[in-house]
Amino acid sequence: MIKALGEKASRLKDSIQTEEATKNAFTMPFIAALGYDVFNPMEVVPEFVADLGIKKGEKVDYCIFKDGKPIIIVECKHWKEDLNVHNSQLHRYFHVTTVKFGILTNGITYRFYTDLIEPNKMDDKPFWEFNITDMSEAAIFELKKYQKASFDVESILSAAAELKYNKEIKRIMSEELNNPSETFVKHFTKQIYSGPVTAKVLDQFTGVVKRALNQYVSELISDRLKSALAKETDMVNQQAKAEEVSLTEPSKASEQSKVVTTEMEKEGFFIVKSILRTKLDTSRLTHRDTQSYFGILIDDNNRKPVCRLHLDGGKKYITLFDENRKEVKTEIKGLDDIYSYSDNLVSTALSYEGRK
Repeated sequence: MIKALGEKASRLKDSIQTEEATKNAFTMPFIAALGYDVFNPMEVVPEFVADLGIKKGEKVDYCIFKDGKPIIIVECKHWKEDLNVHNSQLHRYFHVTTVKFGILTNGITYRFYTDLIEPNKMDDKPFWEFNITDMSEAAIFELKKYQKASFDVESILSAAAELKYNKEIKRIMSEELNNPSETFVKHFTKQIYSGPVTAKVLDQFTGVVKRALNQYVSELISDRLKSALAKETDMVNQQAKAEEVSLTEPSKASEQSKVVTTEMEKEGFFIVKSILRTKLDTSRLTHRDTQSYFGILIDDNNRKPVCRLHLDGGKKYITLFDENRKEVKTEIKGLDDIYSYSDNLVSTALSYEGRK
């Protein structure tokens, strides 16, 4: 779901004109993707009051709760804004709340803060940040620690310290590779040069160290690529053998094993839930994925379909149901078009309850 949200952010950001629109389009779906119910005030409180001394009425955009306790505050800005100028605002909110983590975001970049240096005082620098439009597998794995089902303060704090130092070490290494410092050059020179390390010698070895290190990095990358290509060739050969076997032995895999629920289908399910949330207990909504469509049902009952989504092909469709339960298949340009059929979805859902 996070990758789907990143694709959505890339696709829609130019049409987002306000901070409020950024919150609705990017920040709320991000919080929901972590497993928190953005429509449940017991879990997510928008405009959370964080009074600052005699200055009353100060509010942070969102406060996330778990087991009745605030755990994360989120401050959101318009996606075009530079987050550097807003760090102090989140710093003040962090100081007057009991949370251990703060997130500053513009819906594209997410910066995570805590109090590693001084207890109950937010660090000036984030211990972790990422761009949701360019998420690595490692970043997605790290983000899972903040999900509702797995959130644990101590384990996150432990990881936060390592992330912070890891980030700083990488920054230092990058600077040394591009512009080696005198101390860095001396470290190598003393180990390979037997004479006095004069200013002239250091000047000579600065270029040598820089070229050697960059060459080493290039060779390391080259070796990794060769290893990856060798593994890929091996996998291709194994796949070819498997295909030969499959030609002589019919596959016994069931049709169900071919069904893969995509992030886009999950996001479509979330959109339908958000449409029906004021009319129906959304815990009753379920989905069933088939090779032909992604069905959304009430009470996991095939006789109570709300709609069907067809999102795997080049063109995308939604199948709705009229008052006679007749299917009406309509093309949609994207997931946001589902909102255009809100009235039909509500009417269909309520028809199973005997109301309109």
